[in-house]
Order: sequence, then structure tokens, then C-alpha cells
Amino acid sequence: MARPVCAVVGVGEGNGAAFAKAFSREGMALALLARRTEFTEALAREISDARAYSCDVTDPGSIKHAFDAIRTDLGDPAVLIYNAGSGVRGDVESIGLEAFENAWRVNALGALAASKQVIPAMKAAGEGSIIFVGATASLRGGAQTAAFAPAKAAQRILAESMARSLWPQGIHVSLMVIDAVVDLPRTRERMPDKPDDFFIKPDDIAATAIWLAKQPRSAWTFEATVRPFGEQW
Repeated sequence: MARPVCAVVGVGEGNGAAFAKAFSREGMALALLARRTEFTEALAREISDARAYSCDVTDPGSIKHAFDAIRTDLGDPAVLIYNAGSGVRGDVESIGLEAFENAWRVNALGALAASKQVIPAMKAAGEGSIIFVGATASLRGGAQTAAFAPAKAAQRILAESMARSLWPQGIHVSLMVIDAVVDLPRTRERMPDKPDDFFIKPDDIAATAIWLAKQPRSAWTFEATVRPFGEQW
């Protein structure tokens, strides 16, 4: 019997890889989507029943091509994790229009385009889970997040709109807001004086995604904020 499929959009060495490994342990086949495939192909060799797909989330055509291949190779995804997210730092005077638009394409347009690829089969099945990986930038506009914060805010409101529309049809749409610095080699290098418990662990973020995907429908969560116990908020 074929395994249910989890598609992770935006797979890198941190959260994306942790999501893939966690859902594989739950018995799911994994579709690993990233713009470049060097890392995802290596990761797919480590995980049972996983495949790597090239996907540029700023291009709806690229998203469609990737999901067409996923359906052919693995089947329709039962879980979609949208982990793609980027945006350059800068205030309203320094940020370029191209950078602003690209942040919106990565965080909002790509999220909608990927969701549209999985919703029809989830509706037909009467079940499914779509998890957006957000950020506290979606809730406040910092001086240096003139591009990133509006894009994440658009993603958050898109997720809420989708939840209101799709929950009654059995599709659990949720948003996981990360309020922390993710524990990665590059963040450790940038912050060498910070203690271990300052950082949020990718495996622990993935555990929250598993919890969201497995929630009984009588008590679904829309928004879950994850942060280390010592984080100031």
C-alpha cells in the first residue's frame, strides 16, 4: 500500500530537513521542494521513500510543474508544509521595489499557488493538512522589515482566509509562527556568545508541525506560536 504523501516546500538544512525527517518517521512519503536540488537530493537518499523536486516558488508555472511530477511519482499530497520564506532587510527608504515584490512572491503568491495544487484532492478525500511556516514579522512592522513583514502579513491573512473556507471541508489549514532564532551553523557563527537555550531547535519546530497535522478535528488549532522558554515577548 502506498504511503500518504507529505510535500515540504522550501527544504534547507534547518527546518525543512527537520520537517522531512519527522514526517518520514510518521510513515509518509516525502516530496522535497527547493529551487536548487543539491541538498534535497542528498537528503532524499537518507530518507525512506523521498524524492527531490526543483521548484521556484516565485513562479507559478514552476510550482505546477513540480506538483504534476509529485502526483505522477508519489500521488496526491495529504500534507503540505509551506516553509519557503525570505526577504532582505531594509527600511522603507532603502528597500527596492523588486525586493519588495520578490518577498511577496516567495511568502504569499507561492503559498497560494502551492495550496491550489493540493486543495482539489484534499477536498475530494474530505481531509488534509496545510501548514504555513510564518514569523512574528507578520504581526508587526519593524523599521528594517519593510519588505519581509508585509509579505509575511499577507501570508498570515491568506492562511486565515483559507482556514475559514477549507476547515468545513475537512482541510486543516494552520499557521506556525516562529518567534526565535533557529539553531543553524550560520546563526551560531553569527551569535557565538549566545547559550544553547537561546536558539529554537529545528527538530522541536518539526514536532509542533506533527502535532498540528495529527490534531483531531473537534479541536483544531489555527495559529501556534513557537519560541524558546527564555524568549522575551
